Parts: sequence; C-alpha cells; structure tokens
Amino acid sequence: SEIVMVTKCFVVGVGMTKFEKPGKRDWDYPDMVKEAVTKALDDAKLQYSDIQQATTSYLFGGTCCGQRALYELGFTGIPIYNVNNACASGSSGVFLCKQILESGRADCVLACGFERMAAGSLENMSKPIDDRAVSGDRHIEVIAMTYGLQPAPMAAQMFVSAAKDHMKKYGTKREHFAKIAHKNHLHSVHNENSQFRKEFSFDEVMNARKIVDFLGLLECSPTSDGSAATIICSEKFLEKHPHLRKQAVEIIGMQMGTDMPSVFKEDNLKMIGFDMVERIAKELYKETGYGPNDVQVIELHDCFAPNELITYEALGLCSVGKGGELVDRGDNTYGGKWVVNPSGGLISKGHPIGATGVAQVVELSNQLRGRCGKRQVPNAKIALSQNIGIGGASVVGMYKLAEGATS
Repeated sequence: SEIVMVTKCFVVGVGMTKFEKPGKRDWDYPDMVKEAVTKALDDAKLQYSDIQQATTSYLFGGTCCGQRALYELGFTGIPIYNVNNACASGSSGVFLCKQILESGRADCVLACGFERMAAGSLENMSKPIDDRAVSGDRHIEVIAMTYGLQPAPMAAQMFVSAAKDHMKKYGTKREHFAKIAHKNHLHSVHNENSQFRKEFSFDEVMNARKIVDFLGLLECSPTSDGSAATIICSEKFLEKHPHLRKQAVEIIGMQMGTDMPSVFKEDNLKMIGFDMVERIAKELYKETGYGPNDVQVIELHDCFAPNELITYEALGLCSVGKGGELVDRGDNTYGGKWVVNPSGGLISKGHPIGATGVAQVVELSNQLRGRCGKRQVPNAKIALSQNIGIGGASVVGMYKLAEGATS
C-alpha cells in the first residue's frame, strides 16, 4: 500500500494573558484576544498577515465573536471558525488547526481561545432562552439516579459523584483529592499568568468552604477571564522561515473523541467521560509510538481535583483504581515520575473556558523550550496534554521540540 506522508505541524509562537478573576480588570474579550495573539506573533516574529486561517474558541457570547476579536488585529479576509465544544473548545480549535495544515490548504494558522465570565459559579453564565434540550441533560440524569441532585453547582456535582464512585470502588480517600489541589496551588506560585499565586496549606485545602459534599472551594477551578493563543505552521512554512526552527515544538500526535456507548450505562466515572479519554489516549500512544513512560510533563483537565486523579488512570499513568497510590508516591510533581499541571492547572491558574485547551499548549511549549523559570520541569523532552468537556468532547496531544530546536 502507498505510504502517505502527512505534513508535520509545529507550534512556533505562543502567548497568553494573565488569567484574572472576572471583573478584576477593565477589559472585554477583544482586548484579551488582541493581547494574547500579539504576544504569540511577537514570539514568532510574524505578522497577523502571515496567518492564513484561524480558530477562535469560546463558550459564552453570540455568534462571530471570534471575528469581532480578531478584527482588532486586521482585516485580512481569512477563514475564521468559531468553536464551541464545552471545556474542550480550546483544544478542539488546535486539533482543527492541525487538520487544516495537514489538508495542505494553509501553512500558517492561529488557534486562540478566550472567555469573559461572570463571578461565582458557572450557573451564573447560563440563562436558558427557551425549552430546547440541554447538552448535558442525560449526564445529569446519571447523577440523579445514583446520588440524587443537590442545590449546588451542577459541574461540581458531576465530578464529586465520580469521586464518590471511585472511593467506593477503589478505596480512594478524600485526602487524595485535597493533595492534588494542594500541589496545583503550590505549582502556580511561580506562574505569573496564574489567577491564584498563593500557597495554601494542606489543612486549608481540606477545611475550605464546601461547594458540594466534601469538595471544597480550593479543589474547584474558578471562573476566569483571559485568552491564550498559539501559532501553528507546516514544515514547508518552517523551511521558509528558518528563524523559527530554534523554537519550534512539533505536535507529534493529537486525537479527539466523543463519548462511548458506556457513557450513560454504568456509573458516574463513565458519565464524566472516562472511556472517551482512555480510548483516545491509547490511540495517541499508537499514533506517536510514545507512551506515558516517555513523558515528563503533563497539562491535564483538573476542573475539579477528583478529575485529575481519575484522568491519571484514563491516560494510563497507572492502572485503574491506583490513582491514589500515584498521588501518595508524589509521582505528579517535581521530583516524581511526572510533573502534572506545572502551570497550576485549572484549579489555580484559572479556567476561562475557551482559552483553557490553548493555554495547555502554551505552557507545554514553554516547558519544552525551557522558558518556565522556577517552575521549569527538568529535562522536559516529551509533553502530554488532555482537555475534556462534558457533553462531550476530549482532545489529547503529544509534543516535543523539533529537530534543530534549542531548549
């Protein structure tokens, strides 16, 4: 059979705003996007006119907000796609950019994500306009049937229900989740773009105000304002712009998926997308020829602390049910086997939803390029990202420095 050569894709410019508490800064989403994209263009020493197509990811806002934001940078007539895929919107945009490059229709593309949110829980953002079906309604039914619904934020109920299933099945302790949140807050102290930069003690995490059941405020990602941007190019573009070779980060593989038939049939672990992540992670390892043991640094979707632990298992960092042991060994932080969420993750860095998946790529590119200062992961050669949205969508990606790049 004929061997088809797929074009390689490289992240050559990254930029992001500081993630802020909603209302803290006097800005709107076009300001955020302009700042993030300008930083990414400066990083790559490129002009906005070099961008041939763009994806813009966000959840909250009307149609064509992506155009409204990017028009701040110029009117170049390029295709702009608005991507709305729950919390996986940003990485869905990156995935789409990779496919655009692989199609040969463009050689330099932009993936950016942004969100301008309301303070408080996510519910403050959703005002149903009518009685049409809600994307997560069947997910909510699973909680209702297992633990019953509580007057608390729905997303928190989903992940705490999964945590309770995990504790019942595998003996995982409430402390394991608190340890993860404690670690992520600790990591973010050295991230100047993080919404929180305060070190909390383990006891402060354990005793924080409860959001639902045992899950405390410091184990939940906050609502956030902010934007992140990545410039991604083909090998052909890289050859024409040799100055970019030294900082190019190759996307060595990326997989995207939606829910599996088990999603509403078994338990809350399946409901939050465990099988979807496990399947695409296995496909990613097959695609790249690399596995979890080849990776040093990971940015994954810790919207709530329990999801980080559950994701260790879905990504194959440990076998199912052994996430608590991985936490107790310290294999998720500096000095352990992996550094997971060196940025502080969603819990501490913040979660402006459409920007999150893009911000993961920004952090991992900077880690591979050795630009992270006090939070730099030593000897970071291969990086892994995982982003998930309920409803559902998930994207996993793997990255390494391009040949000839310097860290």
